Amino acid sequence: MKAEVIEKLAALMTAALGLVAALAWNGAIQAIFKELFGAPDQITAMVIYAVVITGIAVILIIWIAKAEEHTKRRFTRKQEKELKEEIKEELKEEERKK
Repeated sequence: MKAEVIEKLAALMTAALGLVAALAWNGAIQAIFKELFGAPDQITAMVIYAVVITGIAVILIIWIAKAEEHTKRRFTRKQEKELKEEIKEELKEEERKK
């Protein structure tokens, strides 16, 4: 259950990050591109803008996915270790009863 929660939270964080980044940086980046490449109504400037933003978003999404996978592996290892300990304890208890 916790792994599912982590997975869903990572997906929500990714979506939220995309939306927040788009809203927060849209005006600023358009202004920078306008200075560098001319008016934003020029198709070249718009395409370059879209490519740069997409690249940044992809890098951040990959980073979040790696962090999610790392956390899941760590959590799974901890669960496996706890389960092994429980089994050992149960076996010891059964041996004592005999």
